Amino acid sequence: MQDVQLVAKNPIPPAHTESPGSAVSWGAVFAGAVIAAAVSAMLLTGGSGLGFLSMSPWSNAAPPVAALAIGSIVWLLVSQIIAYGVGGFITGRLRTKWSDALPDEVYFRDTAHGFVMWAVSVIIGLVLIGATTTSLVSGGARAGASLAGSATAVVSQGVQAGSRGGLLDYFTDALLRPTDPATTPAQRDARPEVSRILARSMINGQVLDADRAYLVKLIAQRAGVDEASAQQRLTQIQTQFSQAVAQAEQKAKDAADEARKGLALFSIWAFVALLSGAFVASFSATIGGRIRDR
Repeated sequence: MQDVQLVAKNPIPPAHTESPGSAVSWGAVFAGAVIAAAVSAMLLTGGSGLGFLSMSPWSNAAPPVAALAIGSIVWLLVSQIIAYGVGGFITGRLRTKWSDALPDEVYFRDTAHGFVMWAVSVIIGLVLIGATTTSLVSGGARAGASLAGSATAVVSQGVQAGSRGGLLDYFTDALLRPTDPATTPAQRDARPEVSRILARSMINGQVLDADRAYLVKLIAQRAGVDEASAQQRLTQIQTQFSQAVAQAEQKAKDAADEARKGLALFSIWAFVALLSGAFVASFSATIGGRIRDR
């Protein structure tokens, strides 16, 4: 009898039964993700319009490049915070009420809902934009290819300068080249042929002896100077041409390096923006869920 009274005073708590349904409210998650993606696209579109308005073809009217870069980064961060703040809050407000869960568990679930909403929204954004990550990687590969092939591009332009067929015309000229340039008709334009010889010398790194002898005679005949002066002129022009090609190659390398640095900086700040969006989405979902339970 005494044992029955003790049991009546201290009843055994009922065993906790797990809910058969999932704790994730996927409807709320997808609704918040779609809204976050739409708001993000809207803000980024508006930011692009403001960027185009600030640009100008006049050098004295356009803002500095550094200012545009900083403005773009700030707008990207603000866009992510606003978009995922709205999406996370809506996710928290629309999720199912967990009446049998403890407060700590409710807080964790709301945080998880915000994070899942952010992940789904990022995937939607990547699909709609067209695989932004792939574009970044391919952009880095293109910058590296531009850096590696800058010298080839410069030389190729020199090869095609003043000719129609490019390097093939050099060998055609060699077949039809007269033994003595003095016998060449005066009205014949030798500039394309000379350009091709100089271009091929840049590829080989030096002027062939046969080409040098021919050029010296041709310069002496056309310029009206002796062969010694023609030799000196050829050496001087070849040095200047080599310096011009080296400068063009250096500019191409500098441009490729600047593109690489810009791509790396944008990737880092894009990572920071996405990380900020994940935090804001999780935090906003807890706020929305708290208001939902009230």
